[in-house]
Amino acid sequence: MNTAKRSLLFTPANRPSAFEKALGTGADIICLDLEDAVPPDQKAASRDQAIAFLSTAGPAGVTRCLRINGLSSRAGLEDLVAVAKAAPAEGMIMLPKVGEAAELRLADAILSEAGSGLELAALVETLDGLENVSDIARATGRLKLIMFGAVDFSAELGTPNAEGPLSYARGRIVHAAKRAGIDVMDVPELNFRDTDVIASSAVRARDSGFTGKAAIHPAGIALINETFTPSAEEIAHAQRVIAAFDAAPNGLAVLDGQLVEAPVIKAMQRRLAIAQTCGLL
Repeated sequence: MNTAKRSLLFTPANRPSAFEKALGTGADIICLDLEDAVPPDQKAASRDQAIAFLSTAGPAGVTRCLRINGLSSRAGLEDLVAVAKAAPAEGMIMLPKVGEAAELRLADAILSEAGSGLELAALVETLDGLENVSDIARATGRLKLIMFGAVDFSAELGTPNAEGPLSYARGRIVHAAKRAGIDVMDVPELNFRDTDVIASSAVRARDSGFTGKAAIHPAGIALINETFTPSAEEIAHAQRVIAAFDAAPNGLAVLDGQLVEAPVIKAMQRRLAIAQTCGLL
C-alpha cells in the first residue's frame, strides 16, 4: 500500500464503540492497541473484534493497523496466529518491544504462509531494540514503518522521558529507517490535550528526520498532518529546483542565487514523493 504515514492514532482494542469514530479523525493510520491498552483478562475477548476491524476495508487513504502483544509472550503468539487465520489482504500489524530482526522474520513467514498482504510496523522501545535497530530495519520487505517508544525506552535506560536524554536513540532509529528506505514515526505526546506542546514536538520530530508522529488522542492529528505535509509553496519550490537542475547542461544549476547540486535534488524529490502520497500531486 502506497499510503501516507504522517500520523497514527492509537485506539484501545477493547472499545469497539470508538473504532468507527477513530476512522474519521483524519489520521493516516488507525492502530487498535491489544497490548498496553487492554488488561490481560480482556485480551482474548478483544482479539476477535480487533481482527474483524483489521479485516474490513476502507475508508480510502486510511490504513487499519493492530498492535499485537509481544512475540515473546503467549498472548502475542496467539494474536499472530489469529491474524494469520483471518489473513487480511491489506492493513498493518505492529510488533511491540522488537528486540531483534528474527521477530519480524517470524511474523513475515507466518503471514506469507497465510497469504496475507499485511504490512509490518516495528516498535523499538528497548535497549536490545536500539542495539539491533539497523538489522531490524532491514529484516523484511514487509516492514514499512518503525516507531520509537520513548516511554518504555527511557524507563529501561533510567533517564527522564525528555528530548535531551533520548536524542541519541532518536538519531539512531531515524538513521536506520532512512538507510532502509522506510518511514519512521515518533512517539505520541503524553500531554495529549495541549496542542501547543503537540505542535512543537511534531516540528522537532520532523526536523530530526522523522516522517510522522503518533498520537493517543484525536486533538493533535490535524497539527501532526500539517507538520509532515509539504505546503503549496514548498511543493512549488521543489518543482522549480528540479526543473532548473534538469535544464542545466553540466549537472549544476543556480536558482535564486543558490547553487543546486544532486543532494538538493534528492531532498526535493523526497518532498514531491510525500506530496504525491498525500494526494497533493
